Amino acid sequence: MALPLEGATVLDLSTIMAGPYCTMVLGDLGAEVIKVENFPEGDSSRRFDPKVNGESYCFAVLNRNKKSLALNMKDARGKDIFMKLAAKADIITENFRPGVVRKLGIDYAAISKLNPGVIYASMSGFGQTGPYGKKGGFDIVAQGMSGIMMMTGYPGGRPAKVGIAMNDIASGVTALYSILGAYIGRLRSGAGQYIDTSLLEAGLAWTHWESGAYFGGGELPTATGTRHRRSTPYQAYKTQDGYVTVGANNTKLWTNFCTMVCSKPEWLRDPRFVDLPSRLRNIDELEREIEAVFTTQPTAHWVEKLDAAEVPGGPVYRYEQILDDPHIKARNMVVEIDHPKIGRMKSLGIPVKSSGELLAIRRPAPLLGQHSVEILRRAGYAAAGIEALFADGVIHDQYREKATA
Repeated sequence: MALPLEGATVLDLSTIMAGPYCTMVLGDLGAEVIKVENFPEGDSSRRFDPKVNGESYCFAVLNRNKKSLALNMKDARGKDIFMKLAAKADIITENFRPGVVRKLGIDYAAISKLNPGVIYASMSGFGQTGPYGKKGGFDIVAQGMSGIMMMTGYPGGRPAKVGIAMNDIASGVTALYSILGAYIGRLRSGAGQYIDTSLLEAGLAWTHWESGAYFGGGELPTATGTRHRRSTPYQAYKTQDGYVTVGANNTKLWTNFCTMVCSKPEWLRDPRFVDLPSRLRNIDELEREIEAVFTTQPTAHWVEKLDAAEVPGGPVYRYEQILDDPHIKARNMVVEIDHPKIGRMKSLGIPVKSSGELLAIRRPAPLLGQHSVEILRRAGYAAAGIEALFADGVIHDQYREKATA
């Protein structure tokens, strides 16, 4: 049984995270992803530490299931190579500053004339239109402007960034589902389309409950630490040796939490905590009462008690702890793959389990220009012509050059 996107070709002009995340998943789904890179630098994330045998580990974990064509598109022959590939591509992705691909003559308007069925996705800081459409943008800028930094962290503190590149990933995911939707549409109509999303909009689009509270009641979402704005107990509490999360956010769970976890049935009758509105009004006092109990025992004790009472909860892990957790191992979320320079390497696995063939890790991340010859041969270029392109600096293969120096 074939993977869903087997036979589909993606030309990936994107760098760093948003676009590469999107195309990594397209590759996991079976598409042939050709990463078109400049040289000698390639994707900017190739310079990120740590490096093993000269190759960035961060780049390697985000660019699996791809091939690399190192191409100088400022040379007319380089652009010609790209256009030949684009004429047959199913999907093209890019995350340049708006206007760059038009200046290069490789924008959707140019390519759709050759390939009306192409699905062309642009990811940028603010989108291709609007007052900020010409600006560049990064994840940190989008987190700040989307309001997310003002609702992250603890009350009274400075604005805090989410610990991961949330808006980058949000943009990649948004582009991904849009591409898949457009691809399904093309299977029906034969028509391609242009997709434009941004770091700012993709992150903002994940703030639905916050927008509901604002539009419905004028409430501005502020930083609440680990607390939930609508429910309690629903946060992390200090224990003897760390923190534990608790989600006792309905009557049954609250009852079990009081009686079976904390051995405090009197909380059920306490006027401060008798119902959810009361608990939310007295959330500081509730936290103090719970932590007075929780700090008497270590985290593992409370996780066991919560599990026995069927109250959702868990330890607050450091990153190395979750990667070593037996459940994560049982779910194959840490996998190993052989990389031609790094060697045997670990990376995150696929977060979807399916009954049939859906996603698979088939190949490690490519070396810069590793597949330049293969891709050009398939496009009809003869061996002598390929050698001339190497000699003239139109195409590149990082390790081929070193081997013949």
